[in-house]
Amino acid sequence: MVYLKTDQEIDLIKESAQVLGKAHAEVAKWVKPGVTTRQLDKVAEEFIRDNAGIPSFKGYNKFPASLCISVNETVVHGIPSGYELRDGDIVSIDCGVKLNGYHSDSAYTYPVGEISAEVMQLLVRTKQALYLGIEKAVDGFRIGDVGFAIQSYVEEQGYSVVRELVGHGVGKNLHESPEVPNYGKKGKGTKLKEGMVIAIEPMINLGHKAVVQERDGWTIRTSDRKPSAHFEHTVAVRRGKAEILTTFEYIEQVTANTSLMVNA
Repeated sequence: MVYLKTDQEIDLIKESAQVLGKAHAEVAKWVKPGVTTRQLDKVAEEFIRDNAGIPSFKGYNKFPASLCISVNETVVHGIPSGYELRDGDIVSIDCGVKLNGYHSDSAYTYPVGEISAEVMQLLVRTKQALYLGIEKAVDGFRIGDVGFAIQSYVEEQGYSVVRELVGHGVGKNLHESPEVPNYGKKGKGTKLKEGMVIAIEPMINLGHKAVVQERDGWTIRTSDRKPSAHFEHTVAVRRGKAEILTTFEYIEQVTANTSLMVNA
């Protein structure tokens, strides 16, 4: 059952998304060699709670942390730990905030120190794929149009799309219908209608599309152990043009010296 949101509900999600965007920026300040992923998680949780929010992920299906922190070949759902970030790593930070009864959800992948040109291109193009998908999140299009836009672009670049993990509806619940795959066929799937709120989140691998789940029951990594990138926005379906509810603005004020700038 797909639940269409009112403009008032969408405004509440945007309020949640502002706290989320600022929480991401606080974490971004600490993304550097020598910092543990557990420290990043602590920064995020403290900021969210100090701003009247609740970390959406903590306790969700017994997930133990406020952030999913996924380093290098980890695609998603990495559990914060004592791992110290190293020069040359990439790290995906996925975070959700519940505020005033509504969730928002977004993810951003950061370079740590100096990374290879090849991996930087993966980050830039995955981020670009997110915005190409968002361009299709318009009343009258279909879920398959979103997935096709993402898939066709990244596969042209020689990358692969993870199949087992998808985007989703967002609202009073962190995960709602419909599912939003990052692959698909034009004109296929659920029809998009104004008032739908969805999280679009390309998870793109440098190597093969296959993934495996680690023994902790959460961590998903690439089967070939090549890097994977992940970017995500929460988006409202509108007529004519999608409305991006989450924001990378605060992140990019912190990371202005990187070459990940992609305009929506």
